[in-house]
Amino acid sequence: MSVFADLVGHLADLLHPLFGAAAAAAAIVLFTALVRLLVHPLSRAAARGQKARTALQPRIAELRKKHAKNPERLQKAVLDLHAEEKVSPVSGCLPSLLQLPAFFVLYHLFSSSSIGGTTNELLGHRLFAAPLGGRWTDALAGGGLLGGAGLVYLALFALVAAVASFNYTRARRMPQPETGGQDVPGIGALTKVMPFMSFFTLVTVAVVPLAAALYVVTSSTWAAIERAVLYK
Repeated sequence: MSVFADLVGHLADLLHPLFGAAAAAAAIVLFTALVRLLVHPLSRAAARGQKARTALQPRIAELRKKHAKNPERLQKAVLDLHAEEKVSPVSGCLPSLLQLPAFFVLYHLFSSSSIGGTTNELLGHRLFAAPLGGRWTDALAGGGLLGGAGLVYLALFALVAAVASFNYTRARRMPQPETGGQDVPGIGALTKVMPFMSFFTLVTVAVVPLAAALYVVTSSTWAAIERAVLYK
């Protein structure tokens, strides 16, 4: 944990001439961008996988006709087809899953009063009037919805809502691979839920420390732009 605290601290020191008191918040944004760059090759692979799964739709339709009366054989045939073409029906989830450790590190980093037996100095940093270790409930209790800290959260909520709406619109317009819940276990339900997943970010931003919320907002914004480029 102290290693990540030092990393954020060093990044904040480097960014201080440009961002002043908000240098730690800028460091978290930069840290998030570095994490997204590390998983970008997986995002590109996921985009290729999405296109490959879409290309398999005619063959899956043929398998549905062939095994219409035998769901178990249909499921096995579709799984075998994915294996034969080296296409994973869940590859698109890997970039998000691999970012979870970085999110939890920031969550614990800004939820702990001490690190390595010493006072956690990162908790003293702010984004304008909002402490990076504080939560939305703290902002509401301190200055209310339109107080200094409350306005910071309203800006984050507005950004998250805009990104979520953008993702939802794109997801509804994009053709979905015909995997189906009967062909690949769990994928049908996941496909239906995915367009709404971005809106769950609003809940995350509301309950986690502001530093972790910045990570989530930056990562989701990056992901939205990345998908728009890779899936065009």
